[in-house]
Amino acid sequence: MATQRKRHALSTRMWHWINLVSLVILFMSGLGISNAHRRLYWGDWGFDKADAWLHVPFFPGWMTIPSTYSLAQSRDWHVLFALVFAFSLAAFMLASVLNGHFRRDLTTRLADYRPAHVWADIRAHLKLKFEHAGSKFNFLQKVAYAKVIFILLPLMIFTGMAISPGMNAAFPWLLDLLGGRQSARSIHFLCAWALVIFMIGHVLLVLLSGPLKQMRAMITGGADDAAA
Repeated sequence: MATQRKRHALSTRMWHWINLVSLVILFMSGLGISNAHRRLYWGDWGFDKADAWLHVPFFPGWMTIPSTYSLAQSRDWHVLFALVFAFSLAAFMLASVLNGHFRRDLTTRLADYRPAHVWADIRAHLKLKFEHAGSKFNFLQKVAYAKVIFILLPLMIFTGMAISPGMNAAFPWLLDLLGGRQSARSIHFLCAWALVIFMIGHVLLVLLSGPLKQMRAMITGGADDAAA
């Protein structure tokens, strides 16, 4: 007889909501910081307009923290929630290793990458069919979540450390690894917008696959009927 377990562990649910709040505040305060210098460069140095690879628009007050321009306050908000973001991610990763979440729900097999299998998953998504054949996540979800958790989020942390003057003395190798301070700043900016795109897609899929059920599961834990 099938036994029920929580669809989402408490550690996953806590991290999900803490991470959501942290990312929103980090993004909005980051836009406030961006308003101080709206050009991006590659390498170690950059200031001249001719050297910029991207000219970033000025973001209005409703998109920034604080709503009025203040580089100092934007940095204060950013540093505070960067710590919340980093430590909560580390705690979630540790918990997910210990409770088997990573191994059980995010591990993919070589056979999953067969073109026929991937295309079948894409067709199912286009038809708004989100059944997972006994698994919590389908292949596309596993790949997307794994890239966000293991690549994008850590990259946000390391690039943020690299562009922080206070961290340069402690971790000078980070700048070398990332190709210079301005390269780290550009990567940080690109990763931030990649996370925004992921979050928009995530919310759309939640709305299409039953928002009340999905929200209830992420609050109460829900029930994983596939568990045996």
